[in-house]
Amino acid sequence: MRRSKVGILFGGCSEEHPISVKSAHEVARHLDLEKYEPYYVGITADGAWRLCDGPDPAWEDGPHHPVVLSPDRGTHGLLVLEPGPPARYETISLDVVLPVLHGKRGEDGAIQGLLELSGIPYAGCDIQSSALCMDKSLTYMAVRAAGIATPSFRTVEAGERADPAELAYPVFVKPARSGSSFGVNKASHPGELPAAMRAARRYDAKVVIEEAISGSEVGCAILGDHGELLAGEVDQIALSHGFFRIHQEDDPESGSDNATVTVPADIPEASRALVQETAKAIYRALGCRGLARVDMFLQADGRVILNEVNTLPGLTSYSRYPRMMAAAGLPLGDVLDRMLSLALAGGGR
Repeated sequence: MRRSKVGILFGGCSEEHPISVKSAHEVARHLDLEKYEPYYVGITADGAWRLCDGPDPAWEDGPHHPVVLSPDRGTHGLLVLEPGPPARYETISLDVVLPVLHGKRGEDGAIQGLLELSGIPYAGCDIQSSALCMDKSLTYMAVRAAGIATPSFRTVEAGERADPAELAYPVFVKPARSGSSFGVNKASHPGELPAAMRAARRYDAKVVIEEAISGSEVGCAILGDHGELLAGEVDQIALSHGFFRIHQEDDPESGSDNATVTVPADIPEASRALVQETAKAIYRALGCRGLARVDMFLQADGRVILNEVNTLPGLTSYSRYPRMMAAAGLPLGDVLDRMLSLALAGGGR
């Protein structure tokens, strides 16, 4: 049986570059090599594309070739550049692309736009849903329009200032378009707001200030397209102090500094079902496809409120998405197979 040629993109220019490399490492460990032939393209922190053997720790220093993804639909693949003179290139055709990129230029529709131009099928959300979910203010507006609860929030655009006296504290201050919890801070009183705003604007000029929601933090992994959606087990985050800062610990593989993630969540069955159905409704309202992790709050009265949506969630050894899917009986290798099969079945978009 002919193996499908898969271009696997990892690394990238965002603050989540090292997380992406770790995710790609897990993809390499679990990809079915009897069914798929991988071509790894590592993107350095300064944006250089390199065809390499895989996401091993020394991928940037090991043997590699400059490479670009051709936007010409007649080429349908990678152009491996050979230095001259004379300059030459070799073409590698691809059947599908798996972006393993998190944050800006990977999760915001940028790489999806290049893939749309190329005509190569790709796994995950399209341009519109990627861009919509990356911007927390737009996510909230779209989800509210679908009748689903979100925190109360206000947006502070570039050049605008927030009046500390106008807010009801505590609030969370977040970059509108950034991944994980980079730049996120809690302001418990007006005096803490200016520093929180400066921290958020290190990652985005547009900032979202939202009410602090009381309740248990829960998440749900979703896999599939349109009506055929699979929900993973619900997980639950218990905090010892502060708030959840994923991927920013000194040694994330050994656990969080202030949080314990439990899967399946220790919640009633009715709450579990409500969280899963709400996650599916949010996924559909935002036009997601392929996969996403929907993070929510479960309040004491049973209400579910959206926190955020990650369209290319972490796939590291300690990430929540693969753990939720594994608890539902779907190991990472099967998740990858389903993602790629969905992309191949959909063809070029």
